[in-house]
Amino acid sequence: MSSNPEDLANVKDLVSVRYMVDDVDAAVDFYTKHLGFTVRMNAAPAFADVARGQLRLLLSGPASSAGRPMPDGAVPAPGGWNRIHLVVSDIAAEVDRLRAAGVPFRNDIVKGPGGQQILMEDPAGNVVELFQPAGT
Repeated sequence: MSSNPEDLANVKDLVSVRYMVDDVDAAVDFYTKHLGFTVRMNAAPAFADVARGQLRLLLSGPASSAGRPMPDGAVPAPGGWNRIHLVVSDIAAEVDRLRAAGVPFRNDIVKGPGGQQILMEDPAGNVVELFQPAGT
C-alpha cells in the first residue's frame, strides 16, 4: 500500500474484512468476476485487496503475514461460518446466475421475517451470504 496520507484516509473510510484463502489469484477472480469487486492491489500469491463499495476484502494466502502460525502452532485457515453479507434486489436471479457459473452453495434460499438469504462459498470455502430484504 502507498504511504500517501490521502490513500490512508481513503482506507479508513472502508470496512475491512480479512479472508484466509488457499489461492489468491482464484479468490481475486471469484470476487471480481462473480460479485462485482474491483482490485485495489494484487500481490499474489501472498495477498490481494479488493473492494465493493465501502467493503474492502483482504484476501490473504498461506504465504502472507496473516497466514503465519500463531504462538501455539495454530495456522489460520479458510472456511468457517463468519461471512460477508451482500444485499441483492433479486436473490432468485442472482442464485440462478451464480449456479450457472458453477459457484457452490451451502444451502437453498431461506425465507425469514427480515427477508431471504442463501450461503455460497468462494474457492477457498469462505462463506458469502446473499440477502434480499423483505418487501423488495
